Amino acid sequence: MKESFWGYLVILMGVISIAFIFFFQRVTNTDEHNYHLLKEVTEAAMFDSVNIGEYRATGAIRIDREKFVENFIRRFAQSASLARTYEIKIYDVNETPPKVSIEVKSTEAGNVTGDEQINFDIVNRLDAILETPY
Repeated sequence: MKESFWGYLVILMGVISIAFIFFFQRVTNTDEHNYHLLKEVTEAAMFDSVNIGEYRATGAIRIDREKFVENFIRRFAQSASLARTYEIKIYDVNETPPKVSIEVKSTEAGNVTGDEQINFDIVNRLDAILETPY
């Protein structure tokens, strides 16, 4: 009888460890998805918001602030997961030289026991500068 309790303990520990691995893998995947989404969307929105008239007239690369915010929000909404709630904070948009500072925050929740829920705030912050080959 004593050996069977050890067997039950090993099986229970295995199930608990698999549950922890599954939960932390989900949190890590969410963080990685948010980071890559933020990076790609920021780069595309910066290229879309370059003021072409200014570039043709003076040769200076300059982004339009309102156009950048509009493009960023539109692109992020198209690619973001619908199962999560995001909070986007745009801290700084410099038109010349083109630089932006953005923070995206989402919450990942999980149940440890039946009545206790743990929430993780996943925050990704990005400072981007538009570089040109010249």
